[in-house]
Amino acid sequence: MKFLIIRLSSIGDIVLTSPIVRCLKKQTDAQVDFICKDAFTSLKQNNPFVHRVWSYEAALENDFKKLQKEKYTAVIDLHKNYRSSEIIRKLGVLSNSFNKINLRKWMMTQFKIDRLPDVHIVDRMMASVAYLKVQNDDEGLDFFIDQKNQIDLSAFNLSPRFVVLVLGAAHFTKRIPLTLMDELISNINHPVVLIGGPSEKEVAQKLKSAHPHIINQVGALNLQQSASIIQQSALVITPDTGMMHIAAALKRPIISVWGNTIPAFGMAPYFGKHEISEQIVQTNGLSCRPCSKIGYDQCPKGHFKCMKDIPVQDIIDGMDHILKKDSLS
Repeated sequence: MKFLIIRLSSIGDIVLTSPIVRCLKKQTDAQVDFICKDAFTSLKQNNPFVHRVWSYEAALENDFKKLQKEKYTAVIDLHKNYRSSEIIRKLGVLSNSFNKINLRKWMMTQFKIDRLPDVHIVDRMMASVAYLKVQNDDEGLDFFIDQKNQIDLSAFNLSPRFVVLVLGAAHFTKRIPLTLMDELISNINHPVVLIGGPSEKEVAQKLKSAHPHIINQVGALNLQQSASIIQQSALVITPDTGMMHIAAALKRPIISVWGNTIPAFGMAPYFGKHEISEQIVQTNGLSCRPCSKIGYDQCPKGHFKCMKDIPVQDIIDGMDHILKKDSLS
C-alpha cells in the first residue's frame, strides 16, 4: 500500500500531522509520502516514517506525472481546501479527510456561540485513518533534528537551566507585545535565549539593548537550529505559533501565551501520554475574544487587550513553579 498525506502549510500544522504519519507507517507498514509547500519540506525530510517529501510547487509545475506514477492506494487530506482537492482530482484516487470544524469556529469568533468539541486537532485528524484501523499510539508529536543542525551550547556558555523566549508569529494578533516581553525578562532569574525569524530582528535588538545579559539568536538560526536550542532548554515561553508545537514535539515544558486565538480551537500544546509541565496564559473575559481562528495584521478593535492585558505575573509564577518542579523531579 502507498499513501499520500497532504498538508501544504504551515509549520505548526505540519508538525501536528506527525502522529498520523507515524501511526500510519508503524501500524500498516505502508509507504507514506507527504506533500507540502516547498518552504516547509524540511519539516518532514528527516522523518524516518516518511518515504518521500513532495514539493507542492514542483509537483504542479514539473512532477505531477511522477506523482501519478506512484499509483497511491489513497490520499489522506489533512489540509482540506481547494488546492488539496485539486491534487486529489488529478490523481484520481480514493481520499479521506477530517472535520475542520470551520463552521463551529466561525460561530465562536463571530457570535461567541461555543459549540467547539473538547477534542484536540490531532485526534480529529486521526479520524482520517480510522477506516484503516489505525489508532493513536498516544506518543505525542515528532520533530527530528539532523546532526549538522545540532547547536553546541558551549558556544554560548549556557547551562541547561535556560529559558527560550519565542518572538514573533505569522500574525500580529498572536505576537507577545514588546512591553510584555520587556517586563517578563526583567523578572526571569535564568539565562534567556531569544529565537525568531528575520522579521523579529528589530524587536530582538530592542530587548537586547534593554537587557544586555540575554542571548539574541533571532534571525541567526534556521528552523532546525532553533529547534535544537529548544530541545536543550529548561522551559519555552511562546505565543500560539509553530515553535510552540515544535517545543511540544521535543517534550519541553511550555508556557503558551494566547492572544486573539484560544486553546479551545483544539490547537493547544499536544504531548499525548507524556506528562510534561505546561501552563496556558490568556486574558479571560474579553467580549471580542476570540476574533479569528488564525489572526490579523492588527487588532480589529484597536486596543489589543487580548495581549496587552495578559497577567505577566501569571507567566512568572508559572515559570517559577515549572522550573522548581522539574529541578526536583
